Amino acid sequence: MNNQWFSKIAVWLVVALVLFTVFKQFDRVSTGAAPMGYSDFLEEVRGKRIKSVTLQEGGAGTEILATTTDDKRIRTTATYLDRGLIGDLINYGVKFDVKPREEQSLIVGLLMSWGPMLLLIGVWIYFMRQMQGGGKGGAFSFGKSRARMLDDTNNNITFADVAGCDEAKEEVRELVDFLRDPQKFQKLGGRIPRGVLMVGPPGTGKTLLAKSIAGEAKVPFFTISGSDFVEMFVGVGAARVRDMFEQAKKNAPCIIFVDEIDAVGRHRGAGLGGGNDEREQTLNQMLVEMDGFDTNAGVIVIAATNRPDILDPALLRPGRFDRQVYVTLPDVRGREQILNVHIRKVPVGQDVRADILARGTPGFSGADLANLVNEAALFAARRNGRVVEMQDFEKAKDKIMMGPERKSMIMPEEERKNTAYHEAGHALVARMLPKTDPVHKVTIIPRGRALGVTMQLPEGDRYSMDKNRMLDTISVLFGGRIAEEVFMNQMTTGASNDFERATAIARDMVTRYGMTDELGPMVYADAEGEVFLGRSITKTTTMSEETMQKVDHEMRRIIDTQYALARKLIEDNQDKMHAMAKALLEWETIDADQIEDIMSGRDPRPPKDWTPSSRPNDGNKPPVNTDGAPAAA
Repeated sequence: MNNQWFSKIAVWLVVALVLFTVFKQFDRVSTGAAPMGYSDFLEEVRGKRIKSVTLQEGGAGTEILATTTDDKRIRTTATYLDRGLIGDLINYGVKFDVKPREEQSLIVGLLMSWGPMLLLIGVWIYFMRQMQGGGKGGAFSFGKSRARMLDDTNNNITFADVAGCDEAKEEVRELVDFLRDPQKFQKLGGRIPRGVLMVGPPGTGKTLLAKSIAGEAKVPFFTISGSDFVEMFVGVGAARVRDMFEQAKKNAPCIIFVDEIDAVGRHRGAGLGGGNDEREQTLNQMLVEMDGFDTNAGVIVIAATNRPDILDPALLRPGRFDRQVYVTLPDVRGREQILNVHIRKVPVGQDVRADILARGTPGFSGADLANLVNEAALFAARRNGRVVEMQDFEKAKDKIMMGPERKSMIMPEEERKNTAYHEAGHALVARMLPKTDPVHKVTIIPRGRALGVTMQLPEGDRYSMDKNRMLDTISVLFGGRIAEEVFMNQMTTGASNDFERATAIARDMVTRYGMTDELGPMVYADAEGEVFLGRSITKTTTMSEETMQKVDHEMRRIIDTQYALARKLIEDNQDKMHAMAKALLEWETIDADQIEDIMSGRDPRPPKDWTPSSRPNDGNKPPVNTDGAPAAA
């Protein structure tokens, strides 16, 4: 706070000094008098062309401000040696007035003489402080740590605020117990871990878990980002690491939390040109501080990253980061717990059930679920609702998973019909094959970059894929193009992404998962690496030309087989395809219940909030979906 006030005061002082100097310089010419040489002025006096004169003694002589007979104003300066000036003015009938000399104060004199230099010094100090972020120590705080220390007053997050990662909480709970009662572990010969590395995908709650450790441990907690160490000046990062650990040792026992440690912890000597020397110096200093000759007793380092594969091996060895805590994506029970934490912060209706929402959001991280609750609250606010209802959560889920609706997009009727059959092809194949996820919703309302979406939701969490499920997935992806060929007699570009995904699955089955009899259980994929990941830029090819031809042959066999299977299903169920496309063209969105009616040979039930009067008469414009239902892909 003091540094901020100093910066503001310094800026205003510099501005005031500049204004004062400018106004002082222009004060002399504010009268609008034109300058004139003294000899010319005397000629004007003797020629009786001067009407009045004002004399004032200045530092360099007598300042003269005169008015000519034609009312022009001139100014000049006379030396003290001209004693006959007054006599000349009297002899030639010039009216004159004498003003006393203005005494200049010492402060004004100093400002006038030293003003430009003070201005330059002030500007230099200001920009140096800005470049260093206003850190402690003024403009010369290059080596000062930017770690912020948290205490009980500014961190009220505890383990109760963290859900969906029970195993990770148990791992870090030992740190809290050790900090509170170290004798419990030391009497059995145990020692506290020097460091804990939290690893997991983005949004799973690594930083939140670290904050909860600080809230539970009641010890000093220093937090810093990995990018805060590195600066444009060489050696600054290592100096900041030293300063941070010096502060930590003074407050031991304490915790240091380094967020996104991969910013400074990448492999040394990797990348073009031998790597970044400044970053490597910072990493070397961190390695020494964590477990070097001078041991830091009572200082625990917690770091978070979602890229553990690029960290330097010396950073991961026992004695530095003794323990790696994996914070993974939550399962269905964890998602329900996370939703209950976030739902407590908003008013919800009686129909909101966290367990149903958890089952319908597979693969969502903690951040995704927090965003889901926030989007649902926004939907409720748009309809002026008092509470957030289940329909708001459904709309929010559809928006997140399938993209926002593009209701203003007007599609030609032929293209709408093509999209309807395309999505119906996906849905029918997915509905009839055994190893596919249930179809949750189909829509031809454009969402995101897609003209339609067929949304499938798994019945539960799945951690691996079997061969038959991957084959059925390929058939589902081909269903859209096949429906266009069979019912519209044309091919469009709408299936390009379907082909990409199907080809990728087939290639992985052949080259990575060993799911073919011809090539067997062996990895044939090329080992690829990027220079930016801290790896070597070499590329290893593990396949001969003959093997590549076999891979292509197996991929073609898989794709042709599944394409033929999907085509047979669609051709054998043309009545169901027509019924599903008709329902999509009429209502734009159909759900699992309506799809079940169609597959059972019954007329599909209308949407819950649909009335015949809501249908538009203009066939060129798509009907407006009043419930904001999801779209089609």
